[in-house]
Amino acid sequence: MDGTLLTALALIPALVIAIVFHEVAHGWTALALGDPTAKERKRLSFNPIRHVDPIGTLLLPGMLALSGLPVFGWAKPVPVIKQRLRNPRFGMMAVAAAGPGMNFALALIGAVALGLLARGGVQPEGLTGFAIASLYSFILINIFLALFNLLPIPPFDGSHVVEGLLPPRAAQVYDKLRPFGFPLLFLLLLVIPYFFPGLGIVERVVLPPVRWAEAWYLGLASLIAGG
Repeated sequence: MDGTLLTALALIPALVIAIVFHEVAHGWTALALGDPTAKERKRLSFNPIRHVDPIGTLLLPGMLALSGLPVFGWAKPVPVIKQRLRNPRFGMMAVAAAGPGMNFALALIGAVALGLLARGGVQPEGLTGFAIASLYSFILINIFLALFNLLPIPPFDGSHVVEGLLPPRAAQVYDKLRPFGFPLLFLLLLVIPYFFPGLGIVERVVLPPVRWAEAWYLGLASLIAGG
């Protein structure tokens, strides 16, 4: 089978699962903390179509990949109404953290599965090799999605966590940055790296912790495999 097709078969399901579970985790956490908005709007679903944003999930990542630029995107956000949460300040932090937390949990499941699959020193070829490659992609995608979303830039999840940790007055000032989140995002991820390649935020800020977490998860898989 063509290598590009195999790569797509390994990456696309992993990406869909990572994104869908990430969004559903936001919704379930909000529901548990008093806000049923996501449930009312039928967003507590594992149907990928309910979470796809045509521009952020499909068009933009595809264009960036074809252009050789850093690839990023977003799903359709699960609706959360802060005022409906029993404790709005803590609730928004918990709801925001639930998405990356789910991705870290999925990466853990992937590492355990990879370790079990590799027990006995199986040869990485054929269907087994494809399964190993798919699990590795699954782990890496979930790690990257979790850490990328923890960046303290609106509208990422990390911005809600930071806002909840700040003193109330500072949080109000920080919240005023939200309308500028997407322009700032494009500036940091596209404009600056284009004109100043050595200042890429992904390469310098996101990738180091991704590589550290990758080594940890793969070390766990190796331990389970008996290596």
